[in-house]
Amino acid sequence: MDKDISGILEGWEYDPRRVTARWIRGHDGRPKVQLRLDLGLFQMEAEGRPDGATPHGFASLLEFYRDLEQSLPASHPALTLNEEACSDLQQEAVQYYCRYIAFYALGYLDGVIRDTQHNLDIMSLVERRAADPELAWQVLQFYPYVRMMNARAAAEKAEADGDIRRAVALLEEAVGEIRQFWATYGDEDTPESELDEMMILQELLDRLRSKLPVSPIQMLQERLDRALREEDYEQAAVIRDRIRRLEQGGSLVDEGEEEAG
Repeated sequence: MDKDISGILEGWEYDPRRVTARWIRGHDGRPKVQLRLDLGLFQMEAEGRPDGATPHGFASLLEFYRDLEQSLPASHPALTLNEEACSDLQQEAVQYYCRYIAFYALGYLDGVIRDTQHNLDIMSLVERRAADPELAWQVLQFYPYVRMMNARAAAEKAEADGDIRRAVALLEEAVGEIRQFWATYGDEDTPESELDEMMILQELLDRLRSKLPVSPIQMLQERLDRALREEDYEQAAVIRDRIRRLEQGGSLVDEGEEEAG
């Protein structure tokens, strides 16, 4: 049997500047995803664990531990993750990472959301069950990136569905959770402008917020700012009154203007 993969790679060049992936159909008839590497490729299942394994008879190692948590007392020794257990979970997370970056390159956002959530759930498990904080940190240190990719894919999907407000809300939630992560794990003093994940989310937030319809209060606030810059304080007072009325559930139109109309 010819095991040389040169023919598979022929015409599919590796590009170090971007993630390169493609869909194929396997000999078993199921879709699979291939991720191009400098020395070859990864081929992964599109469903279940990327390597197709079923550890302990479960769809993933995460599912195995979820089952243990449901069936064993919380204090059971099997639920304390030692170095080997944490390493095995981290290796599973690496597989899902390889697949979700391939999915993102292919525009398969549902797959990105699913696989990043899998890795976030692994992190939650390790945070709860690791034998000591140092073991947990080996996995948790990647939380900001995984949470960013999860929110990014979810927001882009919402945008594609035309729900810009939901997309903005998803991003704002992720920003808040990453801030809380760094407040808990000791990097809150680093400016957000130096954190790649926050920069990516903020750029996407700025772009999506610019697509939101401007509310009457926002329009009036812009007029108020302009009046103050031009030192037109009489007009500024009128605009402030209108903003106050709107905030209290009133109408944008003055009573006198309604009577005149």
